[in-house]
Amino acid sequence: MNIAQRAIGLSSEPFVIAEMSGNHNQSLERALEIVEAAAKTGAHALKIQTYTPDTMTLDLDEREFHISDPKSLWAGTSLYKLYSQAHTPWEWHEAIFKRAKELGIIAFSTPFDASSVEFLESLDVPCYKIASFENTDLPLIRKVAATGKPMIISTGMASIAELDDTVRAARQAGCKDLVLLKCTSTYPATADNTNILTIPHMRELFGCEVGLSDHTMGVGVSVASVALGATVIEKHFTLNRAEGGVDSSFSMEPAEMTQLVLETERAWQALGQVRYGATAAEEKSIVFRRSLYVVKDLQAGDSLNTENVRAIRPGLGLPTKYLDQVLGKTVKHSVSRGTALHWDML
Repeated sequence: MNIAQRAIGLSSEPFVIAEMSGNHNQSLERALEIVEAAAKTGAHALKIQTYTPDTMTLDLDEREFHISDPKSLWAGTSLYKLYSQAHTPWEWHEAIFKRAKELGIIAFSTPFDASSVEFLESLDVPCYKIASFENTDLPLIRKVAATGKPMIISTGMASIAELDDTVRAARQAGCKDLVLLKCTSTYPATADNTNILTIPHMRELFGCEVGLSDHTMGVGVSVASVALGATVIEKHFTLNRAEGGVDSSFSMEPAEMTQLVLETERAWQALGQVRYGATAAEEKSIVFRRSLYVVKDLQAGDSLNTENVRAIRPGLGLPTKYLDQVLGKTVKHSVSRGTALHWDML
């Protein structure tokens, strides 16, 4: 499959997405700086989110609308206030997408309701991302799929049955190019709660491209996922975690994103194919194997023994496996110390 003319699949380097989310901290200037920083890291795409507080929830700060879990990054506020702080104003979208295009980086978004899909269609985004919390929202899935554009769906929390409903809904509504991203919907996530062995299983089960939406710290989990067939990697991205923001604590800084792009590409290159024997690059190294050499001066008729024949480097003589066969044989002519042993000498 392709996203904006870029191939996505096992035969291409991993497609790395930098997720801005709410790390713009309600500053368009900062948002554009994030786009520029993402492009410099080598990331292939920049993703934002498209919603308003009112399309997400109600303006209440009580009961289930108040975030009371003390372990939450956003404890003590309301859902409405959180989304007010985190949302990307719709009037910024065109400027963000324009800057990304100028810098050669693919820009797209995550819609959260029908109105945001219609808005993004007016901006002609090249693909859509469905967030983990929306992957069971089948009306939204169908709305996005009906655009005919590639879909990337995070699978966080979804059971196989729920994913089956999601994938069927997307395909039946017109989605031909689909990526499922293994995702753990905790912020941050831990490596031991990531279960990336699910990635090849999803590829086999749903017959689509698979990847990872990675909320862990560092690059290790993403690199490992490439070895298991991940073709898309998504990571939250910020300029500087110390400057704060709703998602900053589990977001990558530019130097880390640069490393992610580099190391996931290396992991992909290292996969290669099933192969044994020397590669073309290794041919010159064969000489550094051990082989049989005469280690003392010999005269014609002298017998070979462990004192005058040894297995040493380099590898220009008979292979060492023939040592027992040559011991006791005699040489036809004089041989000087340091001569590689060959059958025609015996």
